[in-house]
Amino acid sequence: MSIEVSKVSKYYGQQKALDEVSFSIKAGEIVGFLGPNGAGKSTMMRILTTYLNANEGTAAVNGHDVVEEQREVQNSIGYLPENNPLYPDMYVKEYLSFSADVFKLTDSKKRIDEVIEETGLTSHMGKKIQELSKGYKQRVGLANALLHEPKVLILDEPTTGLDPNQLVEIRQLIRKVGQKTTILLSTHIMQEVEAMCDRVIIINKGKIVADDYLKNLKSDAAQIIEVEFDYKVEPELLNRIDRVREVTDLVNSPGFIYSLR
Repeated sequence: MSIEVSKVSKYYGQQKALDEVSFSIKAGEIVGFLGPNGAGKSTMMRILTTYLNANEGTAAVNGHDVVEEQREVQNSIGYLPENNPLYPDMYVKEYLSFSADVFKLTDSKKRIDEVIEETGLTSHMGKKIQELSKGYKQRVGLANALLHEPKVLILDEPTTGLDPNQLVEIRQLIRKVGQKTTILLSTHIMQEVEAMCDRVIIINKGKIVADDYLKNLKSDAAQIIEVEFDYKVEPELLNRIDRVREVTDLVNSPGFIYSLR
């Protein structure tokens, strides 16, 4: 497995950001980590990239424990955080050369040229990063994450803030990279998962609530889900939702919970 997570929990004071999260990702998969803001996505990403330790449970990337073998994990992953920290005063190629020195790459010039071409930065490599659009800054971040040829790529909200054209281009680029690299990407938008991923893991309030391949989720087979409201909702209203065939009021459950089929 490229990524293995077992019963990981993380607390911030009394708040439980992750609640016994478990999942695994095979080599070559592109997996979407889907959930609303505050669901625990970034916390899980930071644990997998060794920037944060869990309170409970274990996690491993490429067979390396994220606590006991941090250096090995860092050397085998590429990470693009949500805020994409770059040096705006540097030129694109200069920045990648700087990163190559940090990674201590042996044939850095060749590798830099390869990632520049792979990420579509050839026409922009002589520009300062501060002159680039949001979409091209994301390309630079992705090129930087790919420099050392990682086996696993972890992308935290990689399409946030992009305009429609940039969105399509970055989606295509991620799919292209995913042909030879395992990718875990977080997002709060289902359309992003559908556009880029083979499989989706859904997290809500720190718990995994679904984990399946998109082709199964899109199948015509009936699915049953439970929804909870802060107030009573008439079943007739829920029956009007497209493709909902049956609504059951779970009157014996605490709160206002309904089963939709």
